[in-house]
Amino acid sequence: MPKVTLYNQTGSQVGEIELNDTVFGIEPNNHVVSEAVISQRASSRQGTSKVKNRSEVRGGGRKPWRQKGTGRARQGSIRSPQWRGGGIVFGPVPRSYSYKLPKKVRRLALKSALSTKVLDNSILVLDTLSFEAPKTKEFVSVLKNLSVDTKALIVTSDTNENVFLSARNIPGVKVIDTKGINVLDIVGHDKLIMTKDAVEKVEEVLA
Repeated sequence: MPKVTLYNQTGSQVGEIELNDTVFGIEPNNHVVSEAVISQRASSRQGTSKVKNRSEVRGGGRKPWRQKGTGRARQGSIRSPQWRGGGIVFGPVPRSYSYKLPKKVRRLALKSALSTKVLDNSILVLDTLSFEAPKTKEFVSVLKNLSVDTKALIVTSDTNENVFLSARNIPGVKVIDTKGINVLDIVGHDKLIMTKDAVEKVEEVLA
């Protein structure tokens, strides 16, 4: 089982914690991680782009000229696609880009992302993380104590309002609870900081 150092908010080492092999110690499957990231990004697309086809463009009810005798090509409407200002053929319409991966694939992707952080020594585990009041300065101090100066994802065991509010204005820092942990956030941040309770909850669900 992989072991990582357990820290407190002052940055001091207070022990070690063993991580579950089946969650944090597997051989990462990079292809599955890539599929999960693409799926999440596709699901976040709005899909609101819209063009008008010839039936929706205003005007064009009258035939531009008579069918025969003018020497010009026959035309039925000035709102046909070949006309300037006419309808668009096969243009985008509102749609959903989201799709779901199989449950086992999603779990494997999450385990692979977590295991990659362990292999890269990019995971930190805190015994607790709490603040008496929302203080951005205190959260910055915690990150400084942990020598974290890059993009960081903080995972807590529950929705701690003071922790969330304290980190809200820090660039590159995001706080989520274990229910919201996902591959895109893990991959998109250089450091993964988890509380001890959060590690136990993740292992309970994924092991």
